[in-house]
Amino acid sequence: MTTPQDSVCILALDTCTEACSAALYYQGQVFAELADAPREHSQRLLPMVEAVLKQANVGLDKLDAIAYGRGPGSFTGIRICTSMTQGLALGLDLPVIGISTLAAMAQMAIAEHAAEQVLCCIDARMGEVYWGQFVAVDGIATLVGQEVVSAPEQVELTLDLNKPILSCGTGFDAYPELLSLGSGITSLAAVKYPDARAMLALAEAGIKAGLTTSVDELEPVYLRDTVTWKKLPGRE
Repeated sequence: MTTPQDSVCILALDTCTEACSAALYYQGQVFAELADAPREHSQRLLPMVEAVLKQANVGLDKLDAIAYGRGPGSFTGIRICTSMTQGLALGLDLPVIGISTLAAMAQMAIAEHAAEQVLCCIDARMGEVYWGQFVAVDGIATLVGQEVVSAPEQVELTLDLNKPILSCGTGFDAYPELLSLGSGITSLAAVKYPDARAMLALAEAGIKAGLTTSVDELEPVYLRDTVTWKKLPGRE
């Protein structure tokens, strides 16, 4: 797994899908917790944060930034992740950086399975999928085009069909016909959900690119326009 530089301390959180995860990068080591625990995210996430901090023997005051799963995914899960991030970052006056759940899955495929091209699809319910295409650029998952919510039959590949494409996410379980989009597509069952561990390298790349924001500019991504984010009471 690609990891950040030793000098930076990053906490990553994700609850945007059925999985709940937290990861910490500190002094060259990664500390992580992951659980497939639908409907338990609000109870599980803070103990996971406490667990990774305890494993590293470090306090919240050592953090340089918080990376949060910004979606797409479950509306409730995205809200839990953004609310937890908001609460932690406000108290510590920390910058935050949103990481795509699709990019996190692609990053795991790249880092742990040597993928060069990745198609990620999350079951969005209501007969739709959240999907995005990624290529590896210097070991980092890089989006090709845009992230989209659409019916499965509207997924259009622009990746190189003459080269292997690994597929990740629950969308392929819900709509196995997606695997027939190209002969070079291979299902990667080991990467079904985003994992906070994979968010760490993406977060460092984003920090280097100046993509962190203040917590007041925290922006979840639902892709569906019918849902809006509400900040904690008292915040403009």
